[in-house]
Amino acid sequence: MGEFALELFHRIGDADSARLRRYVSQQGLLEQVRFRNVAFPEAERDFSSRGGRTLPAIWDGEALFEGATAAIARLEAFIQSRNR
Repeated sequence: MGEFALELFHRIGDADSARLRRYVSQQGLLEQVRFRNVAFPEAERDFSSRGGRTLPAIWDGEALFEGATAAIARLEAFIQSRNR
């Protein structure tokens, strides 16, 4: 995944996706979270290959957390793990 710890699969124009992008920015996670717009074929393929169905979603290298609630919970856990 490169230097990014997490990937955010999202769609421009989707309200929940916008909420997650804003959350990532507000929490200072722009250097840890790679934004993957599923409008692009490569991102759509990666999202689908990980079993993705619901946006937004966070991929942490092992599991996909789908929907705004699950994605924010995963981001909060990531923040907590960084602060230990």
